[in-house]
Amino acid sequence: MRMKHVNYWKVAFTVFLAWYFGSYALGDPSHVLANWNFVDNVDLVIHEAGHIIFMPFGEFLHVLGGSLTQVLVPVIFAAYFFMRRQWYSASVMLFWIGENVLSVATYMGDSIVQQLPLLGGDGVIHDWNWLLTDTGLLKYTDTLARLTYDVGFLAILAAIVLCLWLSVEKPEKVRPIDL
Repeated sequence: MRMKHVNYWKVAFTVFLAWYFGSYALGDPSHVLANWNFVDNVDLVIHEAGHIIFMPFGEFLHVLGGSLTQVLVPVIFAAYFFMRRQWYSASVMLFWIGENVLSVATYMGDSIVQQLPLLGGDGVIHDWNWLLTDTGLLKYTDTLARLTYDVGFLAILAAIVLCLWLSVEKPEKVRPIDL
């Protein structure tokens, strides 16, 4: 019986991802701007593009489109890797999905106090204030933000577990030597 092989590069990358996302995303959400990083810049561009993409579908989807696209883009990447049976890469995308869900939860949780600075300055609407007011759910902001945060947290936790598990590679089957 052959021993399983641990891919230490995958383990190291998984530890890096856990530190990278965990060091700021799982910390105090009020310090989002103090912990701004490269991934947040990419997510912001995707978020803003979502507003443009969903603009033709009415005001509600136009406003929701930013957060929706911000989560859908990494879901599409994860689905691509999943369909190609590239399990580790799909699991890495789960980190990105979780990070984006945490970001949406922070934005959602800010819908009443509106303290986060918005792109475009003071004259722009707060997406989640508008969405929750329009749907009559503003009074449930804390609950909805907490549930959304929990989903993001669980996605990141699942990504860590899956990536570590997938870092252990099964040995190749031993074939008899053809003479």
